[in-house]
This record gives sequence, C-alpha cells and structure tokens, in this order.
Amino acid sequence: MEFSPTWLRISQRMMCAIAFIACFSPVTVNAKIKFQALHINISNPKELKVKWSDFPNDFAFGVSTAAAQIEGSTNKAGRGPSVWDEFVKTFPERIADHSTMSTAIDSYKRYKEDVKAVKALGVDSYRFSISWTRILPKGTLSGGINQEGIDHYNNLIDELIKNGITPYVTILHFDPPQALTVKYGGFLDRSFVDDFKDYSELCFKIYGDRVKNWITINEPFIIAKMGYDLGVAPPGRCSIPGGHFHYCTAGNSSTEPYIVVHNLLLAHATVVKLYREKFQTKQGGQIGWSLVGSYVEPYSNSSEDKAAAKRILDFELGWFMEPIVYGHYPKSMRRLVRKRLPRFTKEEKKLIKGSFDFIGINYYTSRYGRNIPARLDMPNFYRYDPLADGSMFILSYPQGLKKLLKFMKRKYQSPKIYISENGITEAKDDKRGLDVALKDPHRIECILRHLYMIKQAIKKGVNVKGYFHWALFDDFEWGEGYIPRYGLYYVDYNDNLKRIPKESAKWLPKFLKGEDAIHVKA
Repeated sequence: MEFSPTWLRISQRMMCAIAFIACFSPVTVNAKIKFQALHINISNPKELKVKWSDFPNDFAFGVSTAAAQIEGSTNKAGRGPSVWDEFVKTFPERIADHSTMSTAIDSYKRYKEDVKAVKALGVDSYRFSISWTRILPKGTLSGGINQEGIDHYNNLIDELIKNGITPYVTILHFDPPQALTVKYGGFLDRSFVDDFKDYSELCFKIYGDRVKNWITINEPFIIAKMGYDLGVAPPGRCSIPGGHFHYCTAGNSSTEPYIVVHNLLLAHATVVKLYREKFQTKQGGQIGWSLVGSYVEPYSNSSEDKAAAKRILDFELGWFMEPIVYGHYPKSMRRLVRKRLPRFTKEEKKLIKGSFDFIGINYYTSRYGRNIPARLDMPNFYRYDPLADGSMFILSYPQGLKKLLKFMKRKYQSPKIYISENGITEAKDDKRGLDVALKDPHRIECILRHLYMIKQAIKKGVNVKGYFHWALFDDFEWGEGYIPRYGLYYVDYNDNLKRIPKESAKWLPKFLKGEDAIHVKA
C-alpha cells in the first residue's frame, strides 16, 4: 500500500483532500501514458461555450461550505468538541501543515460579511452545514441545548434570506460530537440513530420554517473508509496489514466500515421518515443526502477490468444507492463480503427504500478500475473486498460527470440530482505573490466544462436540478490543512483572514447575467 501522489490529491477533494487514499500498487508506466491521453481529450472548445441561459429557470446555482472548515470559534460560544477537534488535537502530525480548525477562517464571527460575499457572486443558493456540537454541545438533548448556537444559525439563515439567497442545509458534514464517540463508539453503535434523529428534529423545528432543502449526511462513504478502514480520519480506526498504517491502535477494517455504513443508512432513513411524517407537509421542503460521485473507467478493454470498474461503483456509490432505491446492498457486495455485510430486517428495508427526495453528488474526478485477482493471503478488509484497484485517478475529467449522471438515471430509477460539490484547487504557494494567486482561469474552465456536461446529461433526460461550486472560500481541507485553495475567494492567512475575490469570483456574476465576461482559451 502507498499514499497517492500530490497530483492525485489536488484533483479530488474528499477522496484526496484528506491526502491518504490507499493504492494497491504504484501507478504503472502504461497507466501514466493512458492518463495523459485521456487528459488531452478533455480539451474541447465547445465545453467553454456553455451559457447560463442553457439551463432551466428553476436550476439552482450555488456555492458550498462546511461549518468545521470555515467557522472557527471551536471552543467558544458554548460549542462542544467534535470528532475532528479531537483528531487534530490528538494527531497533529496527520494534518499536512499541522494546523487546526480553532480559528479556521473565522466565519462564525464574520457571517454577515460572508453572506455579502455570497451575494456578490450573483448565485441564488448557499449550501452550508450546521455544527451539531454548537447547538447540542454534548450531542444529546439531555446534555443541554446551547442557545447561542441556535441563535447563530437563525441569524445566518435570516441574513441569507434577506439577501435573496436560498439556504441548503447539511445536518452532518463530518463533525459529529466527540462525546458520542466516548459514550458508545459513535457510528459503530445503533444508539447513534436515535441521537441523530433528536438532533435533526431540533433543526427541523427551529429552522424548517425557512429552510426548505435538507441534506442529512455528507459523504458517508468517506466517513466509513477514511475513519474505519484506513484510519486517516476520525476516529482513526483500522486493522494493521503487515505493518502498514501502524498508527492505528484499534479497529477492524474487515467489519467496522460495513457496520458504520449500515448505521448511517438507518440514521439517514430514520430522519427522512421523521421529516416526511412531522414536517414536510407543513414546511414544504425536500430532503436527501450527498454522496461521493467518482466515475470509474475500465483500465483496459478486458472483461475482467470492465467487471472491476462496475464492482468499484457498487462498493462506493451502489453501497448507498441500492439500499435506498431497492432496499438491499449490491449483489457484488453480498457475494464478496458475505457474512461481514450486515443485513436489513423487513422493517428496515421498508424504512430505507425510497428514503430520499433528491441525491446530492459531489463530483471532482474519475478513476480507472483494474481487476485484482483474489489471493489466499489477501486480508478481509474493505479496501481489498472489491477485488479491484481504483487508485489511478484522472486529473480533470468532466466527461466522467456526464457518464455518472447517465449511469444513475439508468441504474437508480432516474432520481432528482443536485451536484452538491464540484471544484478544483491549486496548491498554496505564498512565494507566487498575491497577483498570481488571484488569477485562476483553470477554475473558470472547471465550472464551464462541468456545466456543459450537466447540460448534455439533462438533454439525455437526467433530472439534474442544480450545481454547487466548492468552495466559497479557501478553507481547512481536513488532512491537507490549509494547503489546497478551493475558494472563489482567496483567504489571506497572513493578513487577518482577509477575503479577496479571485478572477473566478469576478467572472461568475457576469456569467450568471449572461455576459461574455472573460474569454477562456481551450
């Protein structure tokens, strides 16, 4: 096993921003040649000619953030510690720049200024997350409600609506309470379902009169794989295969990722049922969740590699989509994982099936899938279970988004879809100078190319209802710290966290008004 190189990390935000994607083997010379060929193929001038008027009138365009990555004030205003607060405190060496989220970009205190920044972009929607421990410091209702936290999100939501911006709220974006991990093991215990339900109900009661778009959980796949198979994100649990990942002191990579996902599915479905029964009719909103969307191309034309690519999609996207569409896990998972894969009861199948109004897809890149023959000495760990190597990333591949959307229409009964995250970064380099850092034509190209592919997918009947760019600001990118810069706004970490619009931030409002603001060369 080896960690992916830098050029992989900077192209896939959540799979690579944590910076520890495991590979089965080094990328071969042939793979590099194939990658280069595919990379060249993405340069299509037509992709840059897409216009905002090409999309339906009700198509949302927004920007995304997450509380843990921008708010700061982690131990102030009554907020309790999250699992990420504990992780960076206990394992500072696992954050690339040894940074913390204690201040982040100080958005908790500067939310009014930040709402103005959203409005200046000309977008109509803003996706953000609520910090669970800011309103329930100990994670439970019995542990007490923090009124300062309640008031903060009321003020933020009101400020957005006053400025004509529609809120899309993520209830859990990687930062559950550390208190619940201490109390019963967090996601590993069914008790999590009840506590997540209580927390979500509180959100619906307080904010649901104004919030009409809810995302229950962001990227449950990342929670399970990174936290319980590879051990590079909270709570840092994994098995130790032959001396690799020696920093894990507890965990079981053969069972815990599956238990965690099972409980996350039940938690999601329970909250959807709650919302539909008690709030949806009166409040008139919709609810879904956001999943990792990474298309997988076969490494070769062999039947083995084609089957491997399908298995990777099963083990990453199908792991979550098949239960909520069909009521069961993918057939390939049931065949390969066998008894280690939990089973749904009849009641749970009824609860889970159909538990969404929409699906959020976080798309950054695609990969190659290559068959890995089974070996007798191969451990029963999640990362090995698909019998496939999906470690070879395609840096920028907008075509993959179109293929993924068409795949979802065909495979999962044409769900309503929002692209809840899509973006691109550049590595932080203070030596370049601010003038250079603010020039980001590649980000404008990224937006245009992916919008073009969404447009093509809509023409094929895919029900895509919106696009959210990641991110509004440069921010804390988990295991990468503050090194990557995904923001439309540059954050000057050396000058009081000043927000400065990049070239893309100046271009976007003109694009949304239908103006030919910047000529982008293919």
